[in-house]
Amino acid sequence: MADTEDRTTKKTWKAWRARKVITIHELTNLLGTSLPTARRRLKAWNCLTSYNKNGRYYVLPDVPQFDDHGLWHYRDVSFSRYGNLTQTLIQLVRDSHGGLSASELGELLRLNPRSFLWLFRNHPDLKRSRREGRFVYFAAKPQMYREQNEQRVAMDASKILPSNTETVAILVETIKHPEFGIRQLCANLKRQRIAVSEQDVTNLFAHHGLVLKKTRRSPS
Repeated sequence: MADTEDRTTKKTWKAWRARKVITIHELTNLLGTSLPTARRRLKAWNCLTSYNKNGRYYVLPDVPQFDDHGLWHYRDVSFSRYGNLTQTLIQLVRDSHGGLSASELGELLRLNPRSFLWLFRNHPDLKRSRREGRFVYFAAKPQMYREQNEQRVAMDASKILPSNTETVAILVETIKHPEFGIRQLCANLKRQRIAVSEQDVTNLFAHHGLVLKKTRRSPS
């Protein structure tokens, strides 16, 4: 009996590693067991659960190759060495130098910030603060918050902004051509002998919490 279970386990692991990630129902089919038995195997094997896709996907613990943030993405399924979405987000914020903005968290987690950050508005382990028109999340512990807040202030101060004259020209051109992306906007200003870089415009809009349409790619 034990030999049969061992052979089934090895066969399951081989098929699972080939697929990378599977659902609980796919696992029951591979094992030929019930859902409760499959769940017990997942726990015994220390398998990881995806923090997105409603936690429907599982991976064997030795499969993920985590990045510097402790995250691993396989196609559109994401896993974290820290656990679920809540545990992961809190750890990412704690490990950050100057807290993390909503957009920064969304980029790291590969999730739309609006789809999950409302859950963390009043989380006891986090401190949310509005900075330059956007929310930034800091660790709630007083000492960590002070250090992260000081770093965030320094980060914001280091952003190079256009001069007042350039700022006026950028805003006027944006109002005149709301369909323009950053690249088009800069090209139009250059023709008017106003030399601003795409980074200058990006910094300006980020500083004021504004959104500018992305430049559309030319059809290939």
